Amino acid sequence: MYEIYEIKENKKQYLDLLLLADEQEDMIDRYLERGTMFILDDNGVKAVCVITKEKDKTIEIKNIAVNPEYHRNGYGKAMIEYVIKRYKNNYDILQVGTGDSPLTVPFYKKCGFTESHRIKNFFTENYNHPIYECGILLKDMVYFKLNLKNMEE
Repeated sequence: MYEIYEIKENKKQYLDLLLLADEQEDMIDRYLERGTMFILDDNGVKAVCVITKEKDKTIEIKNIAVNPEYHRNGYGKAMIEYVIKRYKNNYDILQVGTGDSPLTVPFYKKCGFTESHRIKNFFTENYNHPIYECGILLKDMVYFKLNLKNMEE
């Protein structure tokens, strides 16, 4: 059975996993220290997630990644469920920004997120190289949100 726990020190030791979801280290540096980091351990680290506090009652998933060897085993969904359970009593909105990709968009929709807004040309203007996912050039940041107030106990 897996375990999820918070990492408070030496967060960069998980950089290889973090770079799977955000492939430029200086972008990760913008949120890593102010964020709360969790890892999912199932006989070894399988997934990582970084959450930041944004506006009053909003938190954001800044990074969530599963080791590619363990994709489609439910680890990403387990991490989202953990974050919901941990934060739903103190926050109203869980949001996440991602590329408009056939890998990530269906995942968030399946987890109950709905599209909120987009930041045009985020990836092309903020990263020092083009980012492709499934052969698609990522341009806009697509934000999804989940209303935590309505979550079941």
